[in-house]
Amino acid sequence: MSTARKLLPPLDPNAYAPSPERPLRGKARLMEHQMDIQPHLHDWGQLVFSVTGAVRVSAQQSTYIVPPSRAVWIPPGVVHAVSAIEQADLRTLYLLPGLLDGPAWQACRVLEVSPLLRELVLALPTDPKAAPDPAREPLMNALIVDELGRARTLRLGVELPQDKRLRRLCEAMLNAPGRHASLDDWAAEVGASPRTVSRLFRNELGTSYAQWRSQVLLAHALSMAARRRPMSHIAAELGYASASAFTAMVTRTVGMPPSRFFAKA
Repeated sequence: MSTARKLLPPLDPNAYAPSPERPLRGKARLMEHQMDIQPHLHDWGQLVFSVTGAVRVSAQQSTYIVPPSRAVWIPPGVVHAVSAIEQADLRTLYLLPGLLDGPAWQACRVLEVSPLLRELVLALPTDPKAAPDPAREPLMNALIVDELGRARTLRLGVELPQDKRLRRLCEAMLNAPGRHASLDDWAAEVGASPRTVSRLFRNELGTSYAQWRSQVLLAHALSMAARRRPMSHIAAELGYASASAFTAMVTRTVGMPPSRFFAKA
């Protein structure tokens, strides 16, 4: 039996709004498992980062599963929602428009979080009523912006379809990727034929069922690797008969074995 999810409204955005005087603001929020922050948008850019635990960020017809070693960039004006895959210490950076400039910052993307960027995020004040430190805060802001500009982009987003049947299947797979291993079983769950589902994946997402599922499994595996779960446990939880079969999927998908890909998780 599924557990009812708890919907949370976004915190008062005006309390954390960046300004020319304070162009970068930090926010902290503890999210329990099964909590969702409802869809909303901001007039400023946003970086979503989890200190502990993993969250799922949905925006621009894509969804991103984010462990502590990664962050999601969301441009100004983009509707987004956040779900806790497990208990998560969520940190958010709000950046004044123009602070990060260029075509790369016009779309959502996943960024690698360096150890320096992580510590800078943790050091930012998160009390909206706290007075700024005019000697320290501008220096931290400049270094954060520089670190973000150097951060490596990772292709970990999973596109979501418009078709209701395929959307239902994709959401079910995102919530429990190891429940079924075959396309036939997933198709039966939403009352469609495997041929119909395959056609919808091609037409709606421009990919195959197998390729889309590999990205979902990879994102979930990354989250578990961040908790230092053994590779054999990750493989079993995601429905693989052996660790070697899981290793082959990861290597095929990202071009390197799990030992290298998850090294910074």
